[in-house]
Amino acid sequence: MELTSNKPYLLRAIYEWVVDNDATPHVVLFADNPLVQVPQQFVENGKIVLNISPSAAKDLLIDNDGLSFSARFSGKPHSIYAPIGAVLALYASETSEGLSFDPEEFDDSTPPDDEPPKGHLSDASLDKGSASADTKKTKKSSKRPSLKVVK
Repeated sequence: MELTSNKPYLLRAIYEWVVDNDATPHVVLFADNPLVQVPQQFVENGKIVLNISPSAAKDLLIDNDGLSFSARFSGKPHSIYAPIGAVLALYASETSEGLSFDPEEFDDSTPPDDEPPKGHLSDASLDKGSASADTKKTKKSSKRPSLKVVK
């Protein structure tokens, strides 16, 4: 009998543990995976670090297939999606305690059905406003990307 991956279960447990301890959960994604949908202007060395605290990530879902949520980058809303295999780590930003995972091989073929997984964006919607975000990133290149709730 072959068991399913324990990775999504571990991710949900670590996320809950971090939040229960009033710490800020951050996730590291392998952004070079073609199924990962994130604002590319914040990707560095093929990876992106995202704040997934309840106040920063709206409608966070960590299921057995992937991680998805909505967030704002430079004041613009984005839908984020990553397959579970693209998650490299989940940790508390204050203490760096959490779990890290080895990078997983990904199938670079397109998904079998025509409809992308929940949370996927078209390339056109990701490119909107990227020029202004690139300019801001150049000015603040030493600061890591972060998410915050804008009311």
